[in-house]
Amino acid sequence: MKTPHRIIGIMVALCLFACDKKETLPTIKITNTLNLDRQFETVELSTTSLNLENLNNFGIKDSASDTMLTSQLVDTDGDSVMDVLLFQPDIKANSQSIFQLVKLQEDTTSNEKICYSRFVPERTDDYAWENNKVAFRTYGPNAQYRFENGLKQGTLSSGIDAWLKRVEYSIIDPWYKKYTEKTGSYHKDSGEGLDNFHVGTSRGVGGIAYKKDSTYYISKNFISYKTLTNGPIRTSFILDYGTWEADGTLIKESKTINLDYGNNLSKFEITIDGVDTISAGLTLHENDGVVTSKENETWLNYWQPHDGSELGTAIVASKTYYTGSETYETEAKDLSNAFAHLKVVDGKSIYYAGFTWKKSDQFKNQAAWEQYLSAFATKLDNPLKIEIIK
Repeated sequence: MKTPHRIIGIMVALCLFACDKKETLPTIKITNTLNLDRQFETVELSTTSLNLENLNNFGIKDSASDTMLTSQLVDTDGDSVMDVLLFQPDIKANSQSIFQLVKLQEDTTSNEKICYSRFVPERTDDYAWENNKVAFRTYGPNAQYRFENGLKQGTLSSGIDAWLKRVEYSIIDPWYKKYTEKTGSYHKDSGEGLDNFHVGTSRGVGGIAYKKDSTYYISKNFISYKTLTNGPIRTSFILDYGTWEADGTLIKESKTINLDYGNNLSKFEITIDGVDTISAGLTLHENDGVVTSKENETWLNYWQPHDGSELGTAIVASKTYYTGSETYETEAKDLSNAFAHLKVVDGKSIYYAGFTWKKSDQFKNQAAWEQYLSAFATKLDNPLKIEIIK
């Protein structure tokens, strides 16, 4: 007969065993089917795919090297619960790697502003975004109001401006600080780069238009914004353009824009009602550059001389959306653009737009840049295969 003390001892031992037993967390297997090494591609793991209630204080570990990777947690619906985990694995050509979801003792999320965006009320109402490679901005309702009423600092444009940075750290706040404190100008290069890219009413780097018959129609400035996330892997935000008219056709438009670490191209996810096609454009500036694309490839590039250097601006899409391209030239100021034509599928169209500046030393020449674009398009149509092993 077991004594009460022995029974209690067994119960305590079982309790300690149960309490010490760690919860089994999912393993993630990622396969690269291409004959290309894969870097700077962001993997998204959601609470739904992982069958977890939240991802607060979770991280990701490379099983082969037993090292923690840089990751970013995102609260997609604003309820203070992290429901998406982002990370960027390095996967060699034709290979696969294993990663382990890890529960951390405390929040180790990086606060470094690498992929960063914000609304800029101190410069009328720009919205600016950047990563370690490139920076952009576009324009809000106050800038439109000021333009339409003949006030200073007015801008009427839904085009996308390129800020030609040549450093990997964040420049948005320092450059605007120069502007507000009158200590310098971001239109002059003091070693970090500068804004000498003219947008006007052009499409800049990836602004959209709708072609009806032989005419391109464009929206005015964004009317509202929402910042979704900033961090070491991604900045993401939404710009709403409301409803605008193209010769009697009413178009409702909003943009969700992501810019990920290590990428020269922002992702534009356009939610649109009223049309089944759109066109994303690249300004031709003085028409002194060359528009290039390749048959059976889904990218468009404009390579141009630019203020003593060279500049490449580009649009890339997957085969799901890309239908072709067109060079549109006119005598009207700022309206000459190279356009990538895109399908709207289930109310959305997705493309990537961005640039490289030769002075940044990121790409040696036009050929190297176009090789990047070609590989980028190939990867879009052949995404990494992600298997969650529970």
